[in-house]
Amino acid sequence: MDEVVAAAVDVFARRAYDGVSIDDLVTRLGVHRNSLYGAFGSKRGLYLAALRHHIEHDVRPHLDRVAQPDHVPTWDLLLIAAVDRAPDDPEVADLVLSVLAEMDKATADPRATEALLGRWLLRRPLKAKEI
Repeated sequence: MDEVVAAAVDVFARRAYDGVSIDDLVTRLGVHRNSLYGAFGSKRGLYLAALRHHIEHDVRPHLDRVAQPDHVPTWDLLLIAAVDRAPDDPEVADLVLSVLAEMDKATADPRATEALLGRWLLRRPLKAKEI
């Protein structure tokens, strides 16, 4: 199921939580609906698993590079979760806030986090065209 979770990261990062239906997940991930519900309980369960996977595999290993001016993160799911789900889902908010706190600690400069977010936002329209 780890491959399914990794693939779900991409699906949710491209279309956000509300833009993805269970049918989309079944089709894009190549799993049966019953398997998805059996393993994750719900779309939200898969989303949380995908967000945790993304944080552990794509975000935390690169926190030491955050302050580098040429570093543009590929942390789409994390940053979209911050805007899209965190305001309405306390568990998502806790995950996002903990990573942002780690980012601040890793850089010892909260402005580095702001700069990183700015670089990501400037790059985002280009990525959206690829979808």
